[in-house]
Amino acid sequence: MIDLRRIQGPPPIQQEAQRPESVKPGKVGEFARFLKEANAIQGGVRFSAHALERMEQRGIQLTQDELQRVNAAVESAAQKGSRSSLVLLDERAFVVSVANRTVITAMEGGHLKDQVVTNIDSTVIL
Repeated sequence: MIDLRRIQGPPPIQQEAQRPESVKPGKVGEFARFLKEANAIQGGVRFSAHALERMEQRGIQLTQDELQRVNAAVESAAQKGSRSSLVLLDERAFVVSVANRTVITAMEGGHLKDQVVTNIDSTVIL
């Protein structure tokens, strides 16, 4: 007879690591809400949770006009066959997955100095 108490089942499933409060659904900042609303209206670029977190940490904000310029830059990169692009807008930089139309991360001013951006195949300067 088999003693079922001695048989160990599969290891317990590890829960996914908790995201920081700043990026949990429903708890994004005012600017992040603006970006989500603008995306819903325009069908433009999306911002990953990581990008939104970096933008909030670094105080990076975009006006409606600047957001349209970023959208146009991503469209231009897509037309040239780019897959991943660095979009430079004034004193800000955005790494964008062109195929997914998603901003992966954002940097500004002092964070741009001495940085090496990898895994991009194009740069759009606005």
